[in-house]
Amino acid sequence: MRLTQHSDYALRALVFLASNPDRLSSIREIAEIYGISENYMVKIIHRLGQGGFIETIRGRNGGLRLGRPADSIRIGDVVRFTEDDCALVSCMQQGNDQKGTPPCRLMPDCALRHTLGEALGAFFAVLDSRTLADMVGQEERRKLALPTGVVP
Repeated sequence: MRLTQHSDYALRALVFLASNPDRLSSIREIAEIYGISENYMVKIIHRLGQGGFIETIRGRNGGLRLGRPADSIRIGDVVRFTEDDCALVSCMQQGNDQKGTPPCRLMPDCALRHTLGEALGAFFAVLDSRTLADMVGQEERRKLALPTGVVP
């Protein structure tokens, strides 16, 4: 399983916000610290806001912060929200009518499909057992946190 760049950057943005819990942050800060396009980060932040993972405060003194406590944001929930399709093979896609894909003669009792489904379940079980708070240790805080009082 390989996560999309969108999910990767979404997780990074959340780690940044969790590392700076005592102040509002800006999209520009997040984009600069990770070397990501600011325009792309706008799209990611918008999507995270739709999911309730972050809160945006408008206005002159506005900015971004987590939408709920870091210890209540499960990594698996973020990945499920940001990934359009977590199917490992085409026959695992929800609502798949196999258009453009040769029909599988083994469906629905394919052992490979069941094995891959089990592996995907194990992958998400690990991600569901970790929260955003688990992703923010001393090193993350040291490398990502800006001094309080710094205006974004």
